[in-house]
Amino acid sequence: MELPIRARRNRKNSAIRDLIRENHLTVKDLIAPLFVIDGKGQQIPIKSMPGQARLTVDLMIEKARNLWELGIPCVSLFPALEESLKNSSATESYNPNNFYQKAIKSLKSALPELLIMTDVALDPYSSDGHDGLVDSETGEILNDQTIEILAKMAICQAQSGSDIVGPSDMMDGRVGAIRTALDQASYENVSIMAYTAKYASSFYGPFRDALDSAPKGGDKKTYQMDYANGTEALRELQLDQLEGADIMMVKPGLPYLDVIYRLKQNTTLPIAAYNVSGEYAMIKAAAQNGWLDEAGVILEMLTAFKRAGADMILTYFAEDAAKLLSGSKVSAE
Repeated sequence: MELPIRARRNRKNSAIRDLIRENHLTVKDLIAPLFVIDGKGQQIPIKSMPGQARLTVDLMIEKARNLWELGIPCVSLFPALEESLKNSSATESYNPNNFYQKAIKSLKSALPELLIMTDVALDPYSSDGHDGLVDSETGEILNDQTIEILAKMAICQAQSGSDIVGPSDMMDGRVGAIRTALDQASYENVSIMAYTAKYASSFYGPFRDALDSAPKGGDKKTYQMDYANGTEALRELQLDQLEGADIMMVKPGLPYLDVIYRLKQNTTLPIAAYNVSGEYAMIKAAAQNGWLDEAGVILEMLTAFKRAGADMILTYFAEDAAKLLSGSKVSAE
């Protein structure tokens, strides 16, 4: 056939494919979420997330050190509290001496160059399981009253050594309030990674298992976004930019690649994607049944986030991906 243009010439071997590859996934793109509990020497597996566990501070530091040695630059810490510490006012969230603050301090002391991201939301501390305060009579999530607590949380976490605070609550105005509070407390160098487009998703189930943080009543649809909406994310983007966010996040990741792309096209700020627990659990389950090539799927999926426009990726596959990118084999869980 007389074909002057043959697209396959640029696919004929690995050398040419590598040379013209448009997007590159590296270990420096990865953020590893870790679940922290109080105590010592305990590792409690999370049944719905094979290979993941709740870790006491000593084991969390050991895990973080391994991740750092693999080249992963940042971890994101999530606390799992005993029910006895939870109440409707989430007062433990801004206790400067709670185990979460101690975990941050200990990790920063052990690995000062590792970036620590911390979670700013009430659900791990609330007996109601919501990201905000709940009006006991109406069931309404109280926006402005919640923000006052979020600002206190952010300051406590900054004092403990957090490099990046991540308000995951989706309350209106929380980024601006947190930025102001941090600046007034002389923590102007602490970054804010805003959960800019956090959707009311069914993909969060295993995460809520890990933290025992599912809502005790109602749902989160009055503050998390409707999964049918894409343009609405641009409005959230504009607000978070104006309020002083440093990084914008889209959560979940896989079902929202279009939203990642839209945000990337409309800001000069970095974009983060959160490859959430449900996405992780699905791939793990399929791989354990022999239905998928886990290693191949991990790299393909994470590269898809990069192709869509993500500059960084929070993923429970961070350790596995780092090993795969270095050429090491990943053991099956």
